[in-house]
Amino acid sequence: MSFTMSQASLPALQIGLNALSGVLDKAAAFAAAKKIDPAVLLNSRLAPDMFALTRQVQIATDLAKNGAARLAGVEPPRYEDNETTIDQLKARLAKAVAFIKSLDPKQIDGAADRQLTFPLGPTNKGHMKGDDYLNHFVLPNVYFHLTAAYAILRHCGVEIGKEDFLGAIPMKMT
Repeated sequence: MSFTMSQASLPALQIGLNALSGVLDKAAAFAAAKKIDPAVLLNSRLAPDMFALTRQVQIATDLAKNGAARLAGVEPPRYEDNETTIDQLKARLAKAVAFIKSLDPKQIDGAADRQLTFPLGPTNKGHMKGDDYLNHFVLPNVYFHLTAAYAILRHCGVEIGKEDFLGAIPMKMT
């Protein structure tokens, strides 16, 4: 049996976004315990020319939901990018996961050889076959922004580790 596009995408996107939600739970607990305004964490960044935590979460959700939608051949939901709290970011993550779960795996599986067009910034468009789009654009970009969000919080002192980043990976232990 071959490994399908939906098997390569849907679980990875859901696990990644859910893991980020769990990391945000730890960030909220950290802020409360240290008596830090959570906005300090949300506005933190690793470098002056990099997006802050809030924007990293927004971009990760957009890449995941928009990428999965394009592969499925459906219109993705649009989110406002107006979150200002950890709870609002968690709600955004939950909405994105719910949308991804609603997609038909068979539609995604049929996208491997389909030519996709997608925005690259405000004026440019990219063109790729579905399998290349998933493997060389969607997944690497989602993981980049998940990693950036994780790294920002880790840098701020939130006690998170590799297990938090990886989330609930379905595996059997022997």
